[in-house]
Amino acid sequence: MSARVLVAGDANLDLVLRGDVRPRFGQAEQFLTGADLVLGSSAGICASGLARLDADVALVARVGDDVFGDRTRALLDAAGVDTGLLRTVPGATGLSVILSEGGDRSILTLPGAMATLSASDVRAAVGQGRATHLHVAAYFLVPGFAEWLPEVLAEAKASGLTTSLDPNWDPRQSWTGVAECLPYVDVLLPNAAEAVALAGDAAASDAVAAARLLAARGPLVVVKDGAAGGFAVVGDDVVRAPGLVVDVVDTTGAGDSFDAGFLVAWLEGREQADCLAWAAVAGSLSTTGTGGTGRQADRAALLAALGRS
Repeated sequence: MSARVLVAGDANLDLVLRGDVRPRFGQAEQFLTGADLVLGSSAGICASGLARLDADVALVARVGDDVFGDRTRALLDAAGVDTGLLRTVPGATGLSVILSEGGDRSILTLPGAMATLSASDVRAAVGQGRATHLHVAAYFLVPGFAEWLPEVLAEAKASGLTTSLDPNWDPRQSWTGVAECLPYVDVLLPNAAEAVALAGDAAASDAVAAARLLAARGPLVVVKDGAAGGFAVVGDDVVRAPGLVVDVVDTTGAGDSFDAGFLVAWLEGREQADCLAWAAVAGSLSTTGTGGTGRQADRAALLAALGRS
């Protein structure tokens, strides 16, 4: 790839718990079948997925000066992500506890240092002049940066970069601020529930209708649709790609691997149907291991799953 991708957003570890994970209070003790401390965060997992698919990728984010921050940086380095723009600040690194039940999960997140990402961090990275694409993840977890995101995206576009945004879930469920970004976003990558929430229209009660409303505001809208794969609204058409039939171990980060698959294909100039196929396969394969990066596909594995060499 000739693209240089900047991924901006969150960076943290995930503590993934499996087994009898639904808490019962009253000092009840329950047995787990597994626990793993792995690379987490939407931005971190997407950056890892991009690197595994041979993208030149750097992560712009913040971690704390603690053991979790050191481990986050080490795992990103091992994945092939450029961590030169990953800033260490005083305090605790963010952490997510994932209660995983195979096909579904609940997430408990401590924002920590990742919430302190600033617009100046990203502006400085863009200003280096090496990047060709800016992908922003976890909009609602980086409020200090999100406040300035429309301006940052506009500046990136003016500098010749293409842009993408995965807003992720809003823990406060206010869903405000993203609309102002959309005129400066080339690719919007919500999941189906997020698309409906972001559309903010009672008439858009299904993901396709919501995606059409969002697309009318500027971006190509690519929706992650769980086991069904994903779809994109392209003009009047809806282009779909199915997911693979796999033995699901953990769905954590599947959407971020989906993003990586789509963006690599899109940045290589592939047709929309091909971009969606790459995305759906990348997302599906990632669910066959623990955490978001345990079974992320490299390019050879993805092409093999697509039936290509």
